[in-house]
Amino acid sequence: MKVAFLGTGLMGQPMAQRLLAADIQVVAYNRTPEKLAPLQAAGAEIVTQPRHAIRAADCIILMLTNAAAIYQVLLSDTAWRTLEGRTIIQMGTITPTESQEIRDTVVGGGGEYLEAPVLGSIPEAKSGQLIVMVGATQSQYQNHLQLLKNFGSEPLLVGPVGTAAALKLALNQLIASMTTSFALSLAFLQRQGVNIESFMQVLRASSLYAPTFDKKLQRMLEENYADPNFPTKHLLKDTDLFISEAKALGLDLGSIESVRHILYTAMKMSFANDDYSSVFSAIKEWGDSSAE
Repeated sequence: MKVAFLGTGLMGQPMAQRLLAADIQVVAYNRTPEKLAPLQAAGAEIVTQPRHAIRAADCIILMLTNAAAIYQVLLSDTAWRTLEGRTIIQMGTITPTESQEIRDTVVGGGGEYLEAPVLGSIPEAKSGQLIVMVGATQSQYQNHLQLLKNFGSEPLLVGPVGTAAALKLALNQLIASMTTSFALSLAFLQRQGVNIESFMQVLRASSLYAPTFDKKLQRMLEENYADPNFPTKHLLKDTDLFISEAKALGLDLGSIESVRHILYTAMKMSFANDDYSSVFSAIKEWGDSSAE
């Protein structure tokens, strides 16, 4: 099998490495060519045009930033003409509506399309322990199950195209909301002079606890957000996607719009490329400025 991997950023690179480690031939393309060097060193074939990667493979995996990037890389006039007879597996975070529209365009070009977004970050991508959610037909799921198992041991068939994209957005909404709520409690207790370890001791023993709180605790206490597994700008992008999709469903978005405001504040504080636990500094900054 030869797989084209389009998009080799923070998540795409270790995922492509997993395929190479499984002796699967990989032809890789990235819009920022410098990011391809580790894959080339590991044995991947490198190309400078996406259509060359598509032509060289039967299966194309997308790990691109957003739907606009997919249209640019996969569905440009020159690339779209090469899709006939090929399978596209979309693994990034986009809306259900975008995924369904991309499917229709791929099918119109003679290819087949399924979505398989993932939950997890760089450590899980490196170890093959991502949670893989699949939007596809039963036969598509079975045909590509062994390939998807390189990224996570138990890929879950959620339903048709669009359902896995929706599940991924719902989970990322939880990431944003839970992390922001935890940061607010932490900042509140710091201002009240409460011992943080006492807080964590009670929290860990309660049904309120989530492991992500401990993962982000030290970053927040030190206000050190460097070397992110998931940067603030990406969580803001996913939050915007959730809001746009949920708005069409008539849901009350007051809570997540407040979270979006905090993420946007962190962006303005130059934390765009840092870890999203930077929401802690954004919350403290608001408190500091309002006290002046």
